[in-house]
Amino acid sequence: MRIESTQLVDDVMRRWPATIRLFLDHRMHCVGCPIACFHTIDDACREHDVDLTDFLDDISAAAHPDGNASLADPDGSGAPQGAHGLFSQTSPRRAATACAARGS
Repeated sequence: MRIESTQLVDDVMRRWPATIRLFLDHRMHCVGCPIACFHTIDDACREHDVDLTDFLDDISAAAHPDGNASLADPDGSGAPQGAHGLFSQTSPRRAATACAARGS
């Protein structure tokens, strides 16, 4: 699965921890930010004035260093695995409650 601009920053960093370094390298202070569970990759790039296309290429390469994105998506759904997928199809209020409950 290729990382998409519509995915939430928190979901991406939790599912692919190797991407955290890329956020920091691009001077994006998303790591530990309480807004990360609401912001998409697109939102974060726009907010930090980072080129979206270049950033997506960089984090996709970090998440899939062998170039095989299908291994990171075992069920083929494209959805984050485990509890992290909770935020992808829920309202901001429910996501905020879930973030608070898990300590994000």
